[in-house]
Amino acid sequence: MISPAPLRSTSFRVQLLFSAVLFTLIQLSKQDCVWYGVCNTNAFQHSQNCPYNGTAIEMPQAGLDLLKERCGFLLQNNENKYCCDTEQVKILNKNVKLAGNFLDRCPSCMENLVRHICEFTCSPKQSEFMHVAATEKNKTGGSYISAVDLHVSTDYINKTYKSCSQVSVPQTGQLAFDLMCGSYPASRCNPTKWFNFMGDATSPYVPFQITYIQHEPKSNSKEFKPLGPPTIPCNQAVSSELPACSCSDCEKSCPQGPPEPPPPEPFKIFGLDAYLVIMAAVFFVGVLVFLMGSFLFTQGSSLDENFQIDGNDVTDDMAYRDDSYFEKLGARTETFLEQFFTKWGTFFASNPWMTLVAGACLVVVLGYGVSHINITTDPVKLWASPNSKSRLEREFFDTKFEPFYRLEQIIIKAVDLPQIVHNTSNGPITFGPVFDREFLTNVLYLQEGIKKLNANGTTLKDICFAPLSEDGNALEDSNCVVQSIWGYFQDDIERLDDEEEDGGFNVTYLDALFQCTSNPYLCLAPYGGPVDPAIALGGFLRAGDQLTGNTKYELANALILTFLVKNHHNRTDLHRALEWEKMFVEFMTNYTSHNKSKHMDIAFTSERSIEDELNRESQSDVLTILVSYLIMFMYIAISLGHVKEFKRVFIDSKITLGIGGVIIVLASVVSSVGLFGYIGVPATLIIVEVIPFLVLAVGVDNIFILVQTHQRDQRKPNETLEQQIGRILGRVGPSMLLTSLSESFCFFLGGLSDMPAVRAFALYAGVALIIDFLLQITCFVSLFTLDTKRKEENRMDICCFVKGKKSDSIANSEGLLYKFFKSVYVPFLMKKIVRVGVMVIFFAWLCFSIAIAPKIDIGLDQELAMPEDSFVLHYFQSLNENLNIGPPVYFVLKGDLSYTNSSVQNLVCAGRYCNDDSVLTQIYLASRHSNQTYIARPASSWLDDYFDWSSTQSCCKFNPSNGSFCPHQDTSCTNCNISKNSIQRPDEKSFDKYLPFFLKDNPDDSCAKAGHAAYGSAVRYANGKKGLNVEASYFMGYHTILKTSADYFLALESARKISANITQMLQGRLMSNGVPIESALTVEVFPYSVFYVFYEQYLTMWSDTLQSMGISVLSIFVVTFVLMGFDVHSALVVVITITMIVVNLGGLMYYWNISLNAVSLVNLVMAVGISVEFCSHLVHSFSTSKSVSQIDRAADSLSKMGSSIFSGITLTKFAGILVLAFAKSQIFQVFYFRMYLGIVVIGAAHGLIFLPVLLSYIGAPVSNARLRYHSQAAAADHETALAGIL
Repeated sequence: MISPAPLRSTSFRVQLLFSAVLFTLIQLSKQDCVWYGVCNTNAFQHSQNCPYNGTAIEMPQAGLDLLKERCGFLLQNNENKYCCDTEQVKILNKNVKLAGNFLDRCPSCMENLVRHICEFTCSPKQSEFMHVAATEKNKTGGSYISAVDLHVSTDYINKTYKSCSQVSVPQTGQLAFDLMCGSYPASRCNPTKWFNFMGDATSPYVPFQITYIQHEPKSNSKEFKPLGPPTIPCNQAVSSELPACSCSDCEKSCPQGPPEPPPPEPFKIFGLDAYLVIMAAVFFVGVLVFLMGSFLFTQGSSLDENFQIDGNDVTDDMAYRDDSYFEKLGARTETFLEQFFTKWGTFFASNPWMTLVAGACLVVVLGYGVSHINITTDPVKLWASPNSKSRLEREFFDTKFEPFYRLEQIIIKAVDLPQIVHNTSNGPITFGPVFDREFLTNVLYLQEGIKKLNANGTTLKDICFAPLSEDGNALEDSNCVVQSIWGYFQDDIERLDDEEEDGGFNVTYLDALFQCTSNPYLCLAPYGGPVDPAIALGGFLRAGDQLTGNTKYELANALILTFLVKNHHNRTDLHRALEWEKMFVEFMTNYTSHNKSKHMDIAFTSERSIEDELNRESQSDVLTILVSYLIMFMYIAISLGHVKEFKRVFIDSKITLGIGGVIIVLASVVSSVGLFGYIGVPATLIIVEVIPFLVLAVGVDNIFILVQTHQRDQRKPNETLEQQIGRILGRVGPSMLLTSLSESFCFFLGGLSDMPAVRAFALYAGVALIIDFLLQITCFVSLFTLDTKRKEENRMDICCFVKGKKSDSIANSEGLLYKFFKSVYVPFLMKKIVRVGVMVIFFAWLCFSIAIAPKIDIGLDQELAMPEDSFVLHYFQSLNENLNIGPPVYFVLKGDLSYTNSSVQNLVCAGRYCNDDSVLTQIYLASRHSNQTYIARPASSWLDDYFDWSSTQSCCKFNPSNGSFCPHQDTSCTNCNISKNSIQRPDEKSFDKYLPFFLKDNPDDSCAKAGHAAYGSAVRYANGKKGLNVEASYFMGYHTILKTSADYFLALESARKISANITQMLQGRLMSNGVPIESALTVEVFPYSVFYVFYEQYLTMWSDTLQSMGISVLSIFVVTFVLMGFDVHSALVVVITITMIVVNLGGLMYYWNISLNAVSLVNLVMAVGISVEFCSHLVHSFSTSKSVSQIDRAADSLSKMGSSIFSGITLTKFAGILVLAFAKSQIFQVFYFRMYLGIVVIGAAHGLIFLPVLLSYIGAPVSNARLRYHSQAAAADHETALAGIL
């Protein structure tokens, strides 16, 4: 029998042979590749691949070397066969560089993205995840691929997107996805949209359509194996050579800071405002103690309901008690002053003409200095101290980098136009009314008309800011930066007519606008840069909202045209710009009046407009001020007279004397201004507007007291008129000296203020008050003597050459007002129940004012500074309504830093290898908490962009003939050979050599990081012996939207805190790295923005105010203490009353919406000065009264002084103040009318109501030495000379 084994063996061999043949046939028919080689170039000069259905082809060594640049992972396992040729690899590297411009700063992001690009370009297994969707024929009839389908895993797309989603673009402070996600900003981008954009053939960067077909992780596809390369999270290093992404590009890489503190809770007790609760408790306790003291523990002879002024003098027993040292010293001081002023008055009354001529000559000589005065109108010089931090920083910035460019801006709001609903393939989109075709056309005509303005040969192109122009080349209109949405259409009106069809929907200019506002980098303006929709559009945000990635710009109801003009630190270089701006304002004024559409509301301004309007404002209110002063003059001239009968009206009147007194007041102001004109202290408009008012308040009171004292006085036997006037001056002179010196010292100490406007006001006012006092006790005394002689000779007032009839009436020394005070008002006020009520009411007023004063708003609304009819006021109002972006903020880094050192670079930069607490990282972290830091965007970084620019060899070029800089677009130039260090940055020599090239190179698609546009003026360097030295540079960010004064100064405060932390870090790290201490301490970071210099004062406004008030009140206390005969009681009473007046004025400020700022601070200092007039005369009269009890003395002083205070200050000022309510200037209405009215009303209430009552309780005790002096006086002196009659 034959064995079957051989048969089985033969069968097996046959099967094996058959399998081998079948495998060979399958291999020969396998299609690993879908393309190979390039066989077409489209209109965008993009290469398109040839279809290929074969296996991978071996790559030559040159191609392998090119693959190593970006696709090194494909070379693993010694693979050398690919579905691409060398030319395709070159194209791959070139295209990847475009993305690398923005994403290379984050290695893991770039690594993740490039993996799939390398795979679908060259993978030897292309057919597993990609197939050709469409082909077309080229000019030679050959086929090329026009579309492919790429199957990719969802997991890969999501992780790659996540690793790249936070990569920033230092130049713009935005995210890379703002530029790399098509029409979608970063906030509305997602993985699908991003990859779809990268495959969209309609983009000028995509050579053919790539349709990404996503596969979920658990999905099973029989035809394709989705591409799913491994990914690396952004916070992990790619390799030992490539670190993780930095904090500014990857949130997971950021250091974990402390949690955000909760917003501060309002200070409350039992759910109520704490200040009110505390002051209510103080009030109830104080009132309880006071009432117990008044009714339970006191018995008074003069406290009954039938109180009358009895004028009881002191007894001999009281007069001859032992005197203390200070009583004796005070009596001697008072006696000396009275004797001195008596002799003084007698001398000048005896030589009136000589005195008047000498006084006039002195005034003329001093007044001539007015011709030398320099009036300051520059707001910076007015409100910012020359030594203030913001002023010094502004000076540094302007000197090093040139000032912030000048803004010429127009806000055009749509009126009575409906919104536009535009139907698209993605659904209806609602557009704001400003996108109406006719409205847009009118705006373009206006814009082009402004470009053509010619001011004596100067046009916009001669002065405009053009960052992308070549230095030294002549500019064209298209080079000028104009932020207008017409930039999206290249200022071409025909673009409005462009229409296409998309799925049955019309694609119009509205679709283009929507796309451009979503991503302005897709629609560059004629000048070569983007138009930021937040700047070019307005009214699309609701109140309180900030810009976000989801902001709907298309809802705008205002268009904003912004023309940027170059600024210069040297003002003489601004002549052409100022002339053009003047023409611009005239053009816009005419346009808004005659040419604008009825559907437009136009607001506009120029850089010079604010200062021009402030000057116009001061001139426009001159008439109001003059009318105010004229009314006060008329009142003074009329009320000084003491007319007894009608037929003697023109004899008893004192119009000439009143006018003379007013002229003396004005002469003192002119002399003060002239004196400082000689010295060289610049004046301000506040001085012209406020000081005459102040000096009138002081001077007029003294005039009333002097004149009315004489009207009541009886001449002694054998006493000449000159001796009588001397004796009267001896009595009132010490009181006049007290008030004048108190106020002058108050203002001189106020001159210690750092604020120029406050300092100038205080110095001018102090000198004016001293000159006024000197002229009053010399020239006015002489003029008063001549007027009294005229009256005694029965000559007419004014027409003194006409003589009237002698009066037969009996002289009556008590006028109606004097009688009212003495017989009605004083007895009523001195009743016990009334006095108690007054103390309780005024204490309640004080407590309430203290509780609400801390709530006074700080700042000055810029709208208030403009006249009501000003076009700038309309602009401010429109800006506040439509403002949608915050001002730029520059973080300036100065000092001795060696930027060529990698460790120093790491202290500053924000990209790879940079420190976690570097300068730019800290600013970035601050921008993440914009609600607290007021930093809206991360700062731009010239250093990071320089690193990126230098890493692209084709971006740096030089002229081979002389080695000078060449633009990278110049093909005749040679690529730079930039030597790199171990972390792929320029080494020390290359850093110095090529930094100027970077700062001169203009950006474009191929070299997006070129620095001329963004950083041309941001880096200041000098070439020294040791190489290039960067002296200073800045990093620009943006504040959040700032609208109120609090927003502005809190933004400044926050920026300074950030800068202080950065400075501390830099100095500490430098010293720890071995840098000498003195060198390290020169390094500093400070923030700068154009508004800082105006708002810095508000950071310390409360402390400055309290300091000024404290110094003023202290000076008044010292002067009062000395001149009142070292009477501490009287000095304290004066200080208490003045303090209450100022505090209650603060309460009025809160309720009348008067904010605390430099203007109101000047008024508060003035209020302290005027308050002296309401207090000191009365207190001086009280201290010299010969009555027995405190109540009697208070009543005596009020009956004698009340009428003078009321008629000399209150009525005089009240008449003039009312006129200020009609001023055109809002600043006059708020800060002058309201505050002046408050000063007069509150001062009069305290001086005539509260102070007498306070004196009745805690007035100074009777001075024995003074009593002895009075007891030895003549009987004729028994009646005091310090009473006023009307």
